[in-house]
Amino acid sequence: MSRVDVHLGERSYAVHVGPGARKLLPDVVAALGARRAAVVTARPPETVPDPGVPSTVVRVRDGERHKTLATVEDLCRRFTAFGITRHDVVVSCGGGTTTDTAGLAAALHHRGVPVIHLPTTLLAQVDASVGGKTAVNLPEGKNLVGAYWQPAAVLCDTTYLETLPAEEWTNGYGEIARCHFIGAGDLRGLGVHEQVTASLRLKASIVSADERDTGRRHVLNYGHTLGHALEAATGFAVRHGIGVAVGTVFAGRLALALGRITAERAEEHARVVRDYGLPGALPQDADATLLTTLMRRDKKAAGDGLAFVLDGPRGAELVPGVPEDVVLRTLDGMPRQGGPARP
Repeated sequence: MSRVDVHLGERSYAVHVGPGARKLLPDVVAALGARRAAVVTARPPETVPDPGVPSTVVRVRDGERHKTLATVEDLCRRFTAFGITRHDVVVSCGGGTTTDTAGLAAALHHRGVPVIHLPTTLLAQVDASVGGKTAVNLPEGKNLVGAYWQPAAVLCDTTYLETLPAEEWTNGYGEIARCHFIGAGDLRGLGVHEQVTASLRLKASIVSADERDTGRRHVLNYGHTLGHALEAATGFAVRHGIGVAVGTVFAGRLALALGRITAERAEEHARVVRDYGLPGALPQDADATLLTTLMRRDKKAAGDGLAFVLDGPRGAELVPGVPEDVVLRTLDGMPRQGGPARP
């Protein structure tokens, strides 16, 4: 079992990684002094450990289409019916969308109920469960309504990953691949336990230094600006990790177009993404103008400008004021599914 600590003063917490990590749940709940628990899960009830206090199981569905304010309202009403207050605890058990939705519901219910995350997918274990960002989607874009609400603990039980379908592994590797360019080093070829732990150590160090995205934490969004736009433009037919992988390739090409990196470094972006078995091409029918409009709504953008986290001489950093014509030209030069890169 590995332990990664997120240092945030009185909001500090531990992330436990390894087989059987879920068995720590009763001890964590007891340490909080919680009287009862609401277990929000997208998994079969038998996969969720007993929290050790009276509890209710609230079934939800994983998936971006269910990550809505309506779901948050339903969760809060279920919490109310069971008598959950800020002296109790919410436990999430599922993928990244369950983590996001249950986390936001916990942040809002009674103005804040402690939450413990048991992420069950690779994507949720390496990213969504740690850092305190909770959010749901609007028709206008992804993660536009949310709050910062740090968990009391995160239990990354790697045995949950043993039953993941192939597409969920691919989805998670999109987040691991982008870590190559933001300071994690080369994680290719390592075992999944080491990849998860290394990704979390990187994220924990960044979140500990910048909890609320005022500076360094922006680098965690590497590849996400285009990735989120692709998700929204396709009605979430493009999954998050795939979008981030394509966004990572795009980030390398955009940094090259702006003279920030060499052609060799830009090609490294495509090579790393390929080595994780991920696609780096836009959908054949992707509309560059629509994607640019959606990227302008990104939370990092200032006013009507475009902003991206890009590689450069000082490493990855937020680059505001990127000219729209350069973005459109770079999008137009991206490879398309089923076709070569355009000149």
